[in-house]
Amino acid sequence: MENTDQKSESGQNSEQNSEQNPGQSVSLNKNLGRLSAAIDSGTRTQIGSMIRALHPSEIARLLESLPPAKRNLVWQVADPEDGGEILVDLNEEVRARLIEDMAAEDVVAATESLEIDDLADLVADLPEDITLQILRSLSQRDRARLESVMAWPEDSAGGLMNPATVSVRPNVTVDVVLRYLRMLGKLPDNTSSVFVVSQNNRYLGTVLLSRLVTSDPQEPVSSILDEEATAIPVAASESEVATAFQDLDMTSAAVVDQDNRLLGQITVDDVVDVIKEQADHDILSMAGLDEDDDMFAPVVTSSRRRAIWLGVNLATAFLAAAVVGMFQPTLEKVVILAVLMPVVASMGGIAGNQTLTLMIRGMALGRVQDSNARWLLTKEILVAILNSLFWALVVAAVTVVFFASWKVGAIIAAALTINLLAAALAGFIIPMVLRRLNIDAALAGGVILTTITDVTGFIAFLGLGTIFLL
Repeated sequence: MENTDQKSESGQNSEQNSEQNPGQSVSLNKNLGRLSAAIDSGTRTQIGSMIRALHPSEIARLLESLPPAKRNLVWQVADPEDGGEILVDLNEEVRARLIEDMAAEDVVAATESLEIDDLADLVADLPEDITLQILRSLSQRDRARLESVMAWPEDSAGGLMNPATVSVRPNVTVDVVLRYLRMLGKLPDNTSSVFVVSQNNRYLGTVLLSRLVTSDPQEPVSSILDEEATAIPVAASESEVATAFQDLDMTSAAVVDQDNRLLGQITVDDVVDVIKEQADHDILSMAGLDEDDDMFAPVVTSSRRRAIWLGVNLATAFLAAAVVGMFQPTLEKVVILAVLMPVVASMGGIAGNQTLTLMIRGMALGRVQDSNARWLLTKEILVAILNSLFWALVVAAVTVVFFASWKVGAIIAAALTINLLAAALAGFIIPMVLRRLNIDAALAGGVILTTITDVTGFIAFLGLGTIFLL
């Protein structure tokens, strides 16, 4: 039997704080309002008592929601024992700004109570000199574990795992395991299972703690072993890990190497963080922003980041404008086309974004594969045909009523049909191509799609207008 680590003290301290201060852990909005009022009119003692009543993750959310001056004050009065957990829960930019003003020894002290997987997340963003000090402060065993986690990409199962596990042999009895657990006294954070391994550490299955405490003490572990419990390959992506936890309703899972040897475990708290990060990434990437950006960053810094994608958008806008310019003689003679142009481009953009969003989401969840891609493409084309025919008739009818021109109505109906079909194709193909090129579809897909639908819509509408109205 082997225990590869022990539970950190900080989580227990936070739980005790919450128990001693019932009703203090209220919503972020209430905390933020009360804290801002206290900072404006209260004392450091009052602010400190409010902060110490909160869980480290709540303090992290508050820090991300405060301007720099108030943020620094809150950080100064926070309990140093919670410092490591607070830093781990902060987004990268806010964390980096706080660490810049900390002495190296204070950063090292803040990391003392962290689990190895959390420490790996933090160390990856620290200056090299501080990282070396942290490594020197660890025991040889913990240093080896930290290095084993950091050897894997941050967004892989290896990067997420905690090498701290409790493992037992299949031939021991339940009573022996329970006495062993009591001897340990503490278990790794969020431990819900004991992993069963062979003599050479090959993973055999899992025994839930709840099953252990309700089984006959003289029963061998092998008789209550769940051999079907899923183990996650160490090289699996964090998206694959999140999907496995969601589909199989897991709270923890063993992480194994290619030879099925137990390396560590992933617990549900790590997966919740992954899901949140993915959701933030999907939303903010659509606007060319990063989920790790500080909302309260300096004006110049924020302006510089946004300027990049504004410049990209401007370039694509000029491309669309150049296409329109090609039909300037047509627009001068048939002004009504200029009035109706935005309708065609807008409808194409909306339709394309619907398909693009579904594809990006499906790919993130592993639902879109080469095996079903053709079926999905056929379905999206059929949806586009059905919608284009319906809305083309609606737009044509409105055009005839308001502009008294059946020719213009027919032209906009045809252009709308063409653009909606092009939008469906683009929305499907763009993320597939970007994935093969290892480019983030959530970040670049929207800009490419908008350009395609604008250019296709303008060419179709103004081209048909040139042919049939001049």
